Amino acid sequence: MNNKNLGILAVVAAIMVLWAVVQSRLSDRSTVELSGPSYLIQGLDPAQIGRIVIGSGDSAVTIERRDQQFHVTDKAGYPADPKRINDLITKCLDIKTLESYTSNPRNHEDLDVTEEKARNAVKFLKADGSVLAGVVVGKALEDGQRTYVRLTSGDNVYLAESVPYIRTTAIDYVNQEIVSIEHADVNSVRITTPDGFYTLKAAQDGDGVVMGNLPEGKMLKDSDAKSVFRSLSSLRFDDVNTPSALGELSFDYLYVCRLHDSTEYRFRIARKDGKAYLTCEAEFTDKTPVTMKPGQVESEEELKKKEAKLQAQERAQRFTLRHRSWIYEIPEWKANYMTKPQADLLDDKPAPAPAETTVTPEGDGPSSPPAEAADPNVG
Repeated sequence: MNNKNLGILAVVAAIMVLWAVVQSRLSDRSTVELSGPSYLIQGLDPAQIGRIVIGSGDSAVTIERRDQQFHVTDKAGYPADPKRINDLITKCLDIKTLESYTSNPRNHEDLDVTEEKARNAVKFLKADGSVLAGVVVGKALEDGQRTYVRLTSGDNVYLAESVPYIRTTAIDYVNQEIVSIEHADVNSVRITTPDGFYTLKAAQDGDGVVMGNLPEGKMLKDSDAKSVFRSLSSLRFDDVNTPSALGELSFDYLYVCRLHDSTEYRFRIARKDGKAYLTCEAEFTDKTPVTMKPGQVESEEELKKKEAKLQAQERAQRFTLRHRSWIYEIPEWKANYMTKPQADLLDDKPAPAPAETTVTPEGDGPSSPPAEAADPNVG
């Protein structure tokens, strides 16, 4: 082979090497392919969801469907809030991609779209554990408007716009409100502590609070008394567990709130290791049966009273059914009001001011008003 042919082969070989390098770099590079907006998840049937896993590893949150209701496994199986579950599903279904970014899995870690590095990762599974759909949300671009996302079932990474915030802790998926009662509906509150008990009642006029059997020489601290009286205006828990998981607790405090409609809420409170725990139940104390006499036409007002009574009975029953198997950890500041000793609500009455007296010099006799000065213009 002559030198000319060798030169041609050398040039061809160099071109092939260069092309291989270019191809290799192209395969590694995150190239953008416009594909038009489309929903990331398509065809998910919520009725088939048996389990939801949010996040990964030790911090993953698991929610399972049992008896047609979702329960948060990481909170002792406490019932999940249906609104939060629906919100999660809707947010995942609403993720809309703008364009395809890369299909090379070697780029996933840099884009934070691996399940371990992801900002959010959600998987919807059937009852048998097979995956229905899964979403991985990675890092956002500098503009903050676009985010890398992918399905857990594939390697394709997309740019999505305005990816919604997804809750990532187990407590986020339960309804933390225990009860919320308007203070105008409260008739009385009775607090029992290891030191005794006392009762606060709504004042007959205005929104004040009075204490029954107020000790002699004492006066009520109005602001603190109102805080105790209105403790149920918003009672929420920080954590929830079963009695067996928490072990021995001594419920030394009792907070009983009675409403004008005869509903009574009872809360037993325990203190341990700087935390406050609570159990609760409710009862409708008016045991008079609601009856309808055959052939008797009742006024609309009477019918409304009977309806309100039946509704109050049902609310009390539902409240007890929902809460009777659980122990709640409540904020310390809230527990302080619900367990406040009577002495902390009282001040000493101020001593009466001494009566004013007139002192006269000894032997001068009773004092008399000074004589009026003579008018120089008279006479």
